[in-house]
Amino acid sequence: MGEYEHILLKRDKDTVTVTMNRASRRNSLSADHLAELLAAFRETGGTDATGIVLAGAGPVFSSGHDFGDVAARDLAGTRELLRLCTDLMQTIQSVPQVVIARVHGLATAAGCQLVASCDLAVAARSAGFALPGGKGGWFCHTPSVPVARAVGRKRLMELALTGDVIDAATALDWGLVNRVVPDEDLDDAVAELLDRATQGSRASKALGKQTLYAQLDRPEADAYTITLEVMAAASQTPAAHEGMAAFLEKRTPDWREER
Repeated sequence: MGEYEHILLKRDKDTVTVTMNRASRRNSLSADHLAELLAAFRETGGTDATGIVLAGAGPVFSSGHDFGDVAARDLAGTRELLRLCTDLMQTIQSVPQVVIARVHGLATAAGCQLVASCDLAVAARSAGFALPGGKGGWFCHTPSVPVARAVGRKRLMELALTGDVIDAATALDWGLVNRVVPDEDLDDAVAELLDRATQGSRASKALGKQTLYAQLDRPEADAYTITLEVMAAASQTPAAHEGMAAFLEKRTPDWREER
């Protein structure tokens, strides 16, 4: 896997872990850091890995955009930075692998956006989440996009307007994360959920993830139009044939042809 300055990239069997490694800057998202994260997800997306864990080194998951970088930019430069960040969020959702956020400490602003953009998220009890722009002078406009889709309108408004930190238990109740566990159990809980979420055909899972994002937030009739055609076409794939044959023959499916 590629060499990076601001992140660590490690593969263990079918799982790739992408670790933000700017602990001294609270894993803030400078342009260089965002570019490396984007490159890492694109690189991993082209491999036969089945899962990606997004983690942060040090005491904080991610504090969001690096204000030292943002403050030095004009309008065009800031627009470019935000487009880069948006490309990363959309790439996380478009890669074929299941992406799970491993959240400890604070995940604020674009750091909270990262959590909301991942397919799944497991948080340590020590974790906290916030869209702090509501307390300052630069509102969290883009981070609000995936957070709104995770928690709903009223809860988004509370997060975005107050800027207050919510604890992990509240994030679980609001739908921002899937699990909350004791800090010492975080790695095991991430591995357990990812293992269950990556069972079955890799190709089928990739198409399923793509289609889920395509139909989310669309009117019901449009969502059915999309999913009906995809599901019909998917019935003719080798993965579907193998899965159905294995069920009918009462045997374990063999997905080796996908590797």
